[in-house]
Amino acid sequence: MPLLVRKVSEPHGWLGNMSPHPIEVGDHYFLTSEALFQCLRFDDPEIIEEICSQASPMAAKMKAKKHKAKMIVKPMSEEDVDNMRLCLRLKLKQNPELREQLLETGEEPIIEDCTNRPSKSGKFWGMALKDGEWVGENTLGKLWMELRSDMAA
Repeated sequence: MPLLVRKVSEPHGWLGNMSPHPIEVGDHYFLTSEALFQCLRFDDPEIIEEICSQASPMAAKMKAKKHKAKMIVKPMSEEDVDNMRLCLRLKLKQNPELREQLLETGEEPIIEDCTNRPSKSGKFWGMALKDGEWVGENTLGKLWMELRSDMAA
């Protein structure tokens, strides 16, 4: 049975980018890995500050979308995936309780459940249950499983 990442309030919600686990990078403080991830798509300091100043991860995501034309990293590109990997590593490093929680997941598959989010990006970062089968690339789940494997080695 896979571990499903859905809402922050659910048992494995901490695996989602919306979970309230702060990350510091240089002079910037990010309330969530989502805010950091969105900022990494830009090189404009004003846009980065605007994204950082948002009170919620969804607001940070919406601010980034507002400036999509100025992104220097194409969403769902190889560089975007590398940035997500970096965000997850920093989240684990700066929130040590999550390392133990990740190891406790054992060998279970991790899936970001995007069944109720029909967007293209949903099926890139996660998977959707369709006719009893999981469909999608599950990039976020694969990154978590890669990090878990690296830690266990």
